[in-house]
Amino acid sequence: MKIFLAKDAGYCFGVRDAVNLAYDTAEDHGDVYMLGHIVHNENVVKDLNDAGTKVVESLDDVPAGKPILFRAHGTPEDTWKDAKTNNMNIVDATCPLVLEIHEEVKNLEEEGRKIIIIGDHGHDEVVGIASQVKDPIIIATAEEAKALRKTKRAGVVSQSTQTIENVQEIINVIMTKVFDLRFVNTICFPTKRNQSQIKELAKQCDVMIVIGSFTSANSKRLTALAKERNENSYQVATADEIEPRWLKQAETVGVSAGASTPDNIINDVLTKIKEIGKVPEEMIYG
Repeated sequence: MKIFLAKDAGYCFGVRDAVNLAYDTAEDHGDVYMLGHIVHNENVVKDLNDAGTKVVESLDDVPAGKPILFRAHGTPEDTWKDAKTNNMNIVDATCPLVLEIHEEVKNLEEEGRKIIIIGDHGHDEVVGIASQVKDPIIIATAEEAKALRKTKRAGVVSQSTQTIENVQEIINVIMTKVFDLRFVNTICFPTKRNQSQIKELAKQCDVMIVIGSFTSANSKRLTALAKERNENSYQVATADEIEPRWLKQAETVGVSAGASTPDNIINDVLTKIKEIGKVPEEMIYG
């Protein structure tokens, strides 16, 4: 058996920087507060909790002088304003690529365009993007796009971790609804690379393993891309979930992971596959 690990599997730089900043802040201050979990991964959340991070419902729950960390996904404008007004100790972990989407969507609005955001309803990143402009429309699927009213001028951006296929399908519908359309492709480059590698690995390997929490929309999208190309594709949150029977007849196994999956879990999965297949080491793909 041969194991191929996608080069860009796991943490993107934005998530890695945010998690490291949370650990560093907790070490410096004894604890750090966040509005929601920093990533959609239960194992990371537990480790951060043990290190001193605390999840709160609102800024009012943060003790005076304690740091409040704004996560990689981005934070709604009203929350930023409230924190600054109250002179809170803000630790900004917003991904630079998410900040670029905020700027793009504001530029489109300044051009007098109705704003359409392609993304998951209620997702933290989408909420943060939407807060940058007035009355945006959020579209998650092509079916939702078909319900749009005709519009003269519109600008479109997308959540950074959307699949290219979903965005293309939705844009094809929006093009029939808008006379003057400007689309800015804001799928981030780490997502594009990871998706590209998963598509190729799933076609080339007998079995595909995608590592990621089932609460992570990003990981579930990657699994769906793999399954479209290889029916022997499986998503696992940890190494313990791997079934040896999946690998029984496999000569090649591809492995990748969502952007919220840490290195230690990826290494655990690789170790488990090596034990099952009696393989000394994996090869890097991509």
